[in-house]
Amino acid sequence: MIHIHGSDFKDELGRTLLLRGVNLSGSSKVPFSPNGASHLKQTFLNHRELTFTGRPFPLHEADEHFRRLKSWGMLFLRFLITWEAIEHAGPGEYDQEYLDYLRAVIQKAGQHGIQVFIDPHQDVWSRFTGGDGAPGWTLEALGMQLSRLDETGAAIVHCLRGDPFPRMIWPSNYDKFAAATLFSLFFGGSDFAPARKIEGIPVQEYLQSHYINAVKQAAARLADLPNVAGYDTLNEPSGGWIGRRALDRAEVLMYQGEVASPLQAMALADGIPQRLPVWEQGIPRRRVVEERLVNPRGLRLWRDGVEDVWREAGVWQPGADGQPILLRPAHFYVVDGREVDFCRDYMRPFINRFAAEIRSVHPNALVFMEVPVELKLPQWGEGDAADIVNATHWYDNVTLFMKDFYGWFSADVHTGKLVIGPSAVRALFRRQIAAIKAQSETRLGGTPTLIGEFGIPMDMHNRAGYKRGDFSRHERALDASYQALEASLVSSTLWNYTADNTNERGDLWNGEDLSLFSRDQQTDPADINSGGRALRAAVRPYPIATAGRPLKLRFSYRDRRFEYEFEHDPAVQAETEIYLPALHYGGGCQVSVSDGEFELRPADQRLIYRHSDRRKTHKIRVRPA
Repeated sequence: MIHIHGSDFKDELGRTLLLRGVNLSGSSKVPFSPNGASHLKQTFLNHRELTFTGRPFPLHEADEHFRRLKSWGMLFLRFLITWEAIEHAGPGEYDQEYLDYLRAVIQKAGQHGIQVFIDPHQDVWSRFTGGDGAPGWTLEALGMQLSRLDETGAAIVHCLRGDPFPRMIWPSNYDKFAAATLFSLFFGGSDFAPARKIEGIPVQEYLQSHYINAVKQAAARLADLPNVAGYDTLNEPSGGWIGRRALDRAEVLMYQGEVASPLQAMALADGIPQRLPVWEQGIPRRRVVEERLVNPRGLRLWRDGVEDVWREAGVWQPGADGQPILLRPAHFYVVDGREVDFCRDYMRPFINRFAAEIRSVHPNALVFMEVPVELKLPQWGEGDAADIVNATHWYDNVTLFMKDFYGWFSADVHTGKLVIGPSAVRALFRRQIAAIKAQSETRLGGTPTLIGEFGIPMDMHNRAGYKRGDFSRHERALDASYQALEASLVSSTLWNYTADNTNERGDLWNGEDLSLFSRDQQTDPADINSGGRALRAAVRPYPIATAGRPLKLRFSYRDRRFEYEFEHDPAVQAETEIYLPALHYGGGCQVSVSDGEFELRPADQRLIYRHSDRRKTHKIRVRPA
């Protein structure tokens, strides 16, 4: 059982835990049957008759995958589910077969000694707005027509836009009409669209209560399983347009493809064509490559008889020339004379509500918190939920967006400036991780940090890994991330492990391919490591449980040297447990310790260390025989 003590995860013996694992899985974003891979249209309009049972893999495959993950030391999983998986058939209609499957597969994980926390995953609101998460009926209940999302500029959707789908364009949907509207209503509908109701219920309450109640269905099924540590609140949330000061100007997170201001996006959705700049994102600069007329046929996203929610709220109206006129420029950033702060005024109350509701069916569950990537965590204080974990995500954005690893340069996302030189890049990564960890202390009052996502594209370097079987560049890229995590001694879950990943379609979603495993790389099913990608960097020794406070952790995958230092806690009498992977030390190893005694257990891939009381700090070093 995992619990929190100050800024550390602890076990029942009082040992400090370093949690390490993966996200399971990338394809859990889409239905299992019919195949909901993002390039296919078959579950797009017929979105109520489908199943996610089989995500992340069919139950009969579970032992194989959990054995592999356990062998790789991935003992703590961020387990993906979606709101759509639970409640796709309609409001209040829960998929009991899926919930039965969910319980069964997580029980299987427990049989292999693997713990999980549940991630109700979403990206840019929904599959129907270019991401995943919310059911299609959430848009239909508001009055939107799914078949017109792409043509009206309300979203860029893989199966509607077609192949080749532009690389990493999907995050641009955060600033497009559909996702921005739904997030604004989900978090702040009572302030920003008080007249809009669904089934007689204010829109904010309708959406939030359905989401939380769906996750509670899962929590009720899992509450008695000892290997379920807790629940994420909402993956990579967005405030939509909440806090936006300039509704007639584009101020977007990522300039990619057609870029509209909020006012233009509202007009497009209401059937008013707009000429928009088309942006190309570079590192670190971006540029306009053309202009394009969007929604030339003047289609309305809204069903006949349904008024645009923002016209109804008095934000805008068409002028005499047919073009939109902004009426309330401060609509999304001033409420009752006060400037709003999204994390303080909307994210914080939501997290507290989520924690209370989940713990009503799963007491003592940990709650993992994320906020929009560009914002700081809310200031946590008296009266706020306890046992909260900072689960912020971090990526080497140059590698992620360019699908290549350079090593000698990167870009600081906060300043937009280039960072040149291998040592400067490594220092940048360490600073960024340290800054995330520092927010746990300064804004959350001292609570553990777990980097909920990080990873690298496996189709980088022009798919060299697939063409030549050479993943050395991938290993260097992934090692750079792990070294930054180890420098701050933070827990982490790698993005991702996808059992049905293919070289052609990656993780089956928006052209992404970050899976640590693929059948297409598996040449010998009898070999537990066959099918793995960049394993020399991903599978690395680490302290699972420490009888005290970790001080320093370092591993070099090239020479396979491991160093660990900690300060023992006199109140903890248990041993320290180190994961030593056979991948690196299968031929034997040499161990040196500062004091005390140790025991190697090769069959379990463990080093058990018992410190002495003669000194306060203890060092463990391991190298190949």
